[in-house]
Amino acid sequence: MLMPDPDQTVISRKREIVDKLREIVPGEGVIADEDELKVYESDGLTAYKQPPLIAVLPESTEQVSRVLKFCHKENIKVVPRGAGTSLSGGALPLADGIILGLGKFNRILDIDFDNRCAVVQPGVTNLGITKAVEDEGFYYAPDPSSQIACTIGGNVAENSGGVHCLKYGLTTNNLLGLEMVLIDGTVLRIGGKHLEAEGYDLLGLMTGSEGLLGVVTEVTVRLLKKPETARALLLGFSSSEAAGELVASIIAAGIVPGGMEMMDRPAIHAAEDFVHAGYPLDVEALLIVELDGPQAEVDYLMETVSALADAKGAVTKRVSESEEERMRFWAGRKAAFPAVGRISPDYYCMDGTIPRNQLPHVLRRMREMSEHYSLGVANVFHAGDGNLHPLILYDANKEGELEKAEEFGADILRLCVEVGGVLTGEHGVGVEKRDLMPDMFTDIDLKQQQRVKCAFDPDALLNPGKVFPQLHRCAELGRMHISRGQLPFPELPRF
Repeated sequence: MLMPDPDQTVISRKREIVDKLREIVPGEGVIADEDELKVYESDGLTAYKQPPLIAVLPESTEQVSRVLKFCHKENIKVVPRGAGTSLSGGALPLADGIILGLGKFNRILDIDFDNRCAVVQPGVTNLGITKAVEDEGFYYAPDPSSQIACTIGGNVAENSGGVHCLKYGLTTNNLLGLEMVLIDGTVLRIGGKHLEAEGYDLLGLMTGSEGLLGVVTEVTVRLLKKPETARALLLGFSSSEAAGELVASIIAAGIVPGGMEMMDRPAIHAAEDFVHAGYPLDVEALLIVELDGPQAEVDYLMETVSALADAKGAVTKRVSESEEERMRFWAGRKAAFPAVGRISPDYYCMDGTIPRNQLPHVLRRMREMSEHYSLGVANVFHAGDGNLHPLILYDANKEGELEKAEEFGADILRLCVEVGGVLTGEHGVGVEKRDLMPDMFTDIDLKQQQRVKCAFDPDALLNPGKVFPQLHRCAELGRMHISRGQLPFPELPRF
């Protein structure tokens, strides 16, 4: 994985830089010891490792502003980091850059039930928000599988979703405001407790920006009232294709479940062995369909979905009869990733999104790819919105298997684009999908995106080497072309 060449001048100044940063963040807030820095050498995509030059752990927006202002002045690269659960290498450090860890920003600042929102720092965990408000009957809707550990700042960076995003939306649909710091130290506030604002949608622009535009230091999120009733339906099928067809049928019938998740046989068995959720083990595919709302509506929709499942050949059906049973159904799904880790030395977690009606076709093609690469795959899907999470099984200790897994994953993502989908639904581009961006975007598209980056970070100091497959200086954007076979600016690194 090629990254920008380290700036040896910056590396040679490490001691001086550490001293300056310790003036800004005193005490134990600056980490420079090589052994201690290994903690930060990778994120959830552990196939790639690179210790940072320095790690800085600020405690206030003022400290973040001063650190960024210093780095901007001294031309030092900065990689923002939350809990490090990113699965795309979005928080992969740089040898000549600092990791700006926001783990100490872990306070809930305000809970406003009248306006149904909460103001939190970016280091608060996703689940921590719900835990803080559930006694009053409220919750925070986006719920990634890693919600016990992932932080809300990272959720904003990747526009995370979760099993209930079909009905209640991704992070961007549940975000009301941000405080952020630009690379030059400027502190901005975007949005707030109000629901709408005129002008450019800067809040939408920041959501999913993967740390390339600014550092988030405060987040205002929408709170929802828990539904009156929620029940989950377990549906087993003799083929993944039949389960995929039911997903399309439910949506076509005008039903929008609170959540609609799918697992194939390997994922079912792994999750059941791990959690004992009561999943049927004699099926090829399992759908979990949750319906919520008023009791009468839920009862009616349960009957409708059950009839649709019968029409698509469901071989098993089971309805949750208590809140404990419903949560047990979901516990298996949310534990699918660690569960699969028990059946394979390593796995490579993919993330792509497709049109729902393409699910049966994509499943068949992935099965063919699995045979071609001689690598197993366990499939876990946010089936309702077409967000796929295939887990490619491999052994990193076997020579060449990681490379095969990467090639397999790249083919899956190209297939997503081929059928009208996109490279990522919620894990981000990071370094994992960076070199596949031209499969989805034209050169004009990518340059236009980089112009936005230049408007916020003209010196490309924030999280460089991520998202964009080709490095451009802001001054050259819009002027690059090939003339008489000669590439201009040949001295620029291109990776």
